[in-house]
Amino acid sequence: MNACHPRHPPEGTPSVRVATPHARALRLSVAPMMDWTDSQCRVFHRLLAPDALLYTEMVHANAVIHGDRRRLLAMDPVEHPVALQLGGSEPALLAEAACIAAAHGFDEVNLNCGCPSDRVQAGRFGACLMREPALVAECVAAMRAALAADGHAVPVTVKCRLGVDDDSEYARFRAFVDAVAAAGATQVIVHARNAWLKGLSPKENREVPPLRYDWAYRLKQERADLTVLLNGGIADEATALAHLDHVDGVMLGRAAYHDPHLLHRLDCALSGRAPQPRGALLAALRPYVEAQLAAGVALKHIVRHVLGLFHGQPGGRQFRQVLSEGAHRPGADWALVERALQATEAAARSVPA
Repeated sequence: MNACHPRHPPEGTPSVRVATPHARALRLSVAPMMDWTDSQCRVFHRLLAPDALLYTEMVHANAVIHGDRRRLLAMDPVEHPVALQLGGSEPALLAEAACIAAAHGFDEVNLNCGCPSDRVQAGRFGACLMREPALVAECVAAMRAALAADGHAVPVTVKCRLGVDDDSEYARFRAFVDAVAAAGATQVIVHARNAWLKGLSPKENREVPPLRYDWAYRLKQERADLTVLLNGGIADEATALAHLDHVDGVMLGRAAYHDPHLLHRLDCALSGRAPQPRGALLAALRPYVEAQLAAGVALKHIVRHVLGLFHGQPGGRQFRQVLSEGAHRPGADWALVERALQATEAAARSVPA
């Protein structure tokens, strides 16, 4: 069976399309985050950052092939450019999943070689793949060949760490990157920490291993033709912009989720657009929210992604409180969002000048 012709045609598959060019989007992207970067989240982030590249949550290749694609590959047209991140280590399955992703309109296919969770390790994918560069290269080559055979101009990329456990040799990291680049990966996203496979939780793995941005900088210097994006510990606008003196792009993770206006300000700084007030950005989301409500989506599934919009601002706590307490109730609609905004503005007015 040709990997690009899945045994079950994708439900609701749009007509085959050439990937949306996203060279500008490489300067800024939002990391794939499990349980967070679903379609509703990405629509909100697209409103905040028109030029950013967005990523799905990681989806295992087997799930793409055999699972509920309508749910797993849900995507609103406004999200473009958007990449599907795949998990897995079997070249044939990844190739089939990549073609399904392209048929559904995704603009990039990204292979996860950075997640350190026990579940991921048990399935022989994620960060443990950094110990198997030849296998990762085989996976990348299989995806590239299958996509090309099916006429899809969709890039294949890799997201990785600096190494695993106590790896401390830059040469080993560069050899991994060289292997996947030689196999056809058009860019590498470097989470500039090691992944500790034993002894640290996934949360600790995002915070405890030291950041070594200099490895990503050096990689770009030595491999000028490779697109290098930097991820990890980027929590403010000035830091993100400074990194862009050394690499092709920056990827925000939890900072973009917990403080969405940071994502907006950074996108504006890169594009030259004037930042918009938080209330105006929220109002611009209303047509989408009401369309989702009309389609039967509960308000709680949408507004959970906007809770941090007033992060660090007077009234931010009130905004989160009103939405958190009311969004799960039957019949909750846009009026609740309006009440949250009113509570926020009232709290802000009460703060002494």
